[in-house]
Amino acid sequence: MVINIIVFLLPLLAGVNVMDMSAQYLATIGALFGPLVVLEGEVWRLVSAMFLHGGIEHILMNMLSLYIVGRSVEMLFSKTSYLIIYFISAFVGSLASIYFHPLSVGVGASGAIFGLFGALAGFVLVHRERMQNQFMEFMKNFGILLLLNLGIGLAFPSVDLSAHIGGLIAGVIGGIFVALNPRNVWLYMGLMMVIIYFFYNYLPILYVNPDDVLYR
Repeated sequence: MVINIIVFLLPLLAGVNVMDMSAQYLATIGALFGPLVVLEGEVWRLVSAMFLHGGIEHILMNMLSLYIVGRSVEMLFSKTSYLIIYFISAFVGSLASIYFHPLSVGVGASGAIFGLFGALAGFVLVHRERMQNQFMEFMKNFGILLLLNLGIGLAFPSVDLSAHIGGLIAGVIGGIFVALNPRNVWLYMGLMMVIIYFFYNYLPILYVNPDDVLYR
């Protein structure tokens, strides 16, 4: 949360209005943009974009969500597992975003945050028999959360549901792996890195039509 807030406030030093930053400005400071990530090899944007936010409402909503889910994940997972699932979910969410929106500019920690929600869901699914009533309560709240975010995504076109869903799936897988055995986190990381590698190398096919690459 501290890193996200600091990165959000840094443009103030350059006199930028952080209340509502333009897509063009965000792209210049590290936002996700498919042609640059895929065709120019600027893979570092997969990291930088997850700490950037487009406005005050965006970061407030994400940081509130991160605070709520982060505290729960910290009680069930080690710091190593937490960070691995967080970053893997962000990467998968970002690549999913590029796949479905190859010419859009994207920022935000939503993919990573949904990965943490997914990790909780995966953990609860593995231990559902032991948790019983807690399992039913969690799944009810989880379903409400998904429906709420789906509604927000449909109401506001700027919300990237593909990044949310990609991060969520990666998180569920991570939560299941770790719930079965905490040491499985390394197997999860290795498996997901292989998937990310092949997914990334598939993406250039999206830009085979030169007319689609508007930045050139």
